Amino acid sequence: MTKLIPSVGRLGILLAWLLLGLGSPGQAWAQGKFMTRGGHISFFSASIMEDIEARNDKVAAVFDLATGQIAFSVPIHEFQFKRTLMQEHFNENYMESEKFPKATFTGQINNAAQVLKQLPTATQTVEAEGNLTMHGVTHKVLVTGTLQVRDGQLVVFAYFNVAPADFSIDIPLLVREHIAKSVSVRINLTCDAVSPALVSQP
Repeated sequence: MTKLIPSVGRLGILLAWLLLGLGSPGQAWAQGKFMTRGGHISFFSASIMEDIEARNDKVAAVFDLATGQIAFSVPIHEFQFKRTLMQEHFNENYMESEKFPKATFTGQINNAAQVLKQLPTATQTVEAEGNLTMHGVTHKVLVTGTLQVRDGQLVVFAYFNVAPADFSIDIPLLVREHIAKSVSVRINLTCDAVSPALVSQP
């Protein structure tokens, strides 16, 4: 059963700008906002036949440190596998990346005010709760990770598990019996501050 939570308001607007590749929508986003379009994501699933692993270096993400709101956008077809055949099956048979080209997450850092107050001086362990949309299905998920401000950039590590069955991803029975039911996902982002010069551009 699909679980939904309310949309994330202003952050949903910024995510739309990210998806369209338009940059930042206005001066209101100039303070306390960090973003990247070159973040890293990987996933791993153990298998008796062969471990399933892929990487993607095209993650778009935005963090609003004033509110604790966050958003990710991941182009599915950019995942790279060791074997070409596995990559083809992933895009064509499982994820249907032409029909569902992106996975997105919009959410809120739990206890954001307390976390962000300490962030400038120390790495913070955080949890974020929000909507993960993938393969046309949206579920509420909890993401665990760390935030650190380093040399003026926001460094983010995050990890969570995804069950393909929860997102209507059909895996053939013969294969399903030999792989884990949950896929481990890891995210590594280095986000730049959104400068007034950037947001003032048309």
